[in-house]
Amino acid sequence: MIQDSNLTGNAKVLLTHFSHGAGCGCKISPKILDEILKTNISLPGNNNLLVGSSSKDDAAVYNLGNGTALISTTDFFMPIVDDAYDFGRIAAANSISDVYAMGGTPLMAIAILGWPIDKLSPEIAQRVIEGGRIMCREAGMSLAGGHSIDSPEPIFGLAVTGTVPIENLKRNNTAQKGDLLFLTKPIGVGILSTAQKRGVLKEAFLKTMTGQMTELNKIGEVLGKIKGVTAMTDVTGFGLLGHLIEMAEGSNLGAEIYFDKIPIMDGAKDYLSRKIFSGAVTRNWNSYGEKIGFDDGINVPEASSLLSDPQTNGGLLISVKKESANDVINILGKNFEPVGMMISPNKKSIWVK
Repeated sequence: MIQDSNLTGNAKVLLTHFSHGAGCGCKISPKILDEILKTNISLPGNNNLLVGSSSKDDAAVYNLGNGTALISTTDFFMPIVDDAYDFGRIAAANSISDVYAMGGTPLMAIAILGWPIDKLSPEIAQRVIEGGRIMCREAGMSLAGGHSIDSPEPIFGLAVTGTVPIENLKRNNTAQKGDLLFLTKPIGVGILSTAQKRGVLKEAFLKTMTGQMTELNKIGEVLGKIKGVTAMTDVTGFGLLGHLIEMAEGSNLGAEIYFDKIPIMDGAKDYLSRKIFSGAVTRNWNSYGEKIGFDDGINVPEASSLLSDPQTNGGLLISVKKESANDVINILGKNFEPVGMMISPNKKSIWVK
């Protein structure tokens, strides 16, 4: 991490002070988004469009006719950290993640930049772009262009193009009953980033949080090659519950998750106990809380807040046939274990045990 990339004169500019939201916590809630996306317009049929807006998947996918499909996605948000270079890295990693979540390989990206030029210097914007450029290089591709506007709040992200062999394409709505669920990263980013914005986050937690958010989900490309991986998605602004609901309902199934098996970032529970959490937690819960059930003995306020906490460049949520679980564990590492299971449809979409 490059320090002091936001210096203006002798003052350190804190990017999170210039935005009302942070990272994927900026996302519009699932319930409101459903209202926005309603349409009566029928589009012409296109047999080559393998994944489009009719499903709630991570990216659009188009059959190129040679056994390979094109993946197209975009993602952008406002600063989740104060350092400009790290903001660029995080936003880029998060954008690229959608390609990995489909089992694909990123090819190129173009940048999306909104910048309050009357408040923040172009030198700081350059550091944001530089962070995005270095993350694209780490993913093995180029930042090949982009578009910028003068906006009231700083915004950065990428539109990413990738490819995937059609036989390796993973979707979020093809899970099967009895599949085991795995999660590749801990949750709690939204809570820690809120603590940072309030100026109370410990430096050690900031380092861990930034490290996780700049970790590419490259492993998705490897997991895409495993036939026993039936469905995959990345966990972002809707929280673990929101993205699992999309997987379960899209697959005409329910799911159960084992709360004590869910990895949680150090410090997240402590800050939550001090009533420090993102406003997106409440928005998310209001959108889908009625679809969640809890076993007796579960601390419902704590569990509901953690499981609906918005993640930025969060981990991959993977649905795996039982007979392929060891293949996945061999890739993820011996410390990984199932965090849930896909089950028959029930009155509740998700049951927390």
